[in-house]
Amino acid sequence: MKVKLFILLVTMSFFLANNVFAISTPVIEKMDRSADEALQLTKFGQYEGAEHILEQFSNDIVEATSLSQYFTMDEVKILSNSLKKALFAINNANLSPEEKINRVTTFRLVVDALNSRYQPLWTELQDPIMTAFSQVKEAAKENNYDIFRSKLNSFLAKYSLIQPSLKIDLPVDKIQKLDAKITFIDKYSSNLLNDTTGIVQLTKLEADLQNMFDNIDKDETDPSLWWVIITTGSIIILTLSYTGWRKYRGEKKTKQKEHND
Repeated sequence: MKVKLFILLVTMSFFLANNVFAISTPVIEKMDRSADEALQLTKFGQYEGAEHILEQFSNDIVEATSLSQYFTMDEVKILSNSLKKALFAINNANLSPEEKINRVTTFRLVVDALNSRYQPLWTELQDPIMTAFSQVKEAAKENNYDIFRSKLNSFLAKYSLIQPSLKIDLPVDKIQKLDAKITFIDKYSSNLLNDTTGIVQLTKLEADLQNMFDNIDKDETDPSLWWVIITTGSIIILTLSYTGWRKYRGEKKTKQKEHND
């Protein structure tokens, strides 16, 4: 009786988890579609339409974050900040169309990073980012600071597009170390060309960037899915064990009855 009750409780928990996961998935997919639509409208200069979608997006955030803490607090903060910056850019007449697109692109990539379970969109910027950094290295080798600074600014602008998304997909310590190296090179760029280790530092950072793109692991199964797998496996094992025990008990009783007869 106790075994049956336990199986019933575990089964109910399994279906409850499945229900929450099923509800949350459409919400995140809706957010993903809205973010993409906002970006497309921004690219075509339809800022009012993009603004309307971004303002409505806050309702989706509230709905999604209320579902069994589907997002962590850090993820909510990253999402909210990128949304605020996108809205600010859309409403700022002083920003160029390219700057508006960049801000909304960053927001789009953040939403995708939250939704994607495999290959996030930000990885598609690998070639532009790595090419930009390669140009930074070449300018450093030529020892021309003006060109070096210009190329570095170009790289920083491209990297800023994906940096919030990296905070979602990469371990905290890894992104902190990467950002620290980039900040150091940006802050001390004027001294870097005169430093004999300058090229070495740039080469190490280049390797870190390449490693980041090469080893991004979005194939890890979602934690909620792991819970479902483990629960399902437990139910199957428990059911088989219970069935085997019942069969063993029945056979034992039969043998005892035959022995008594």
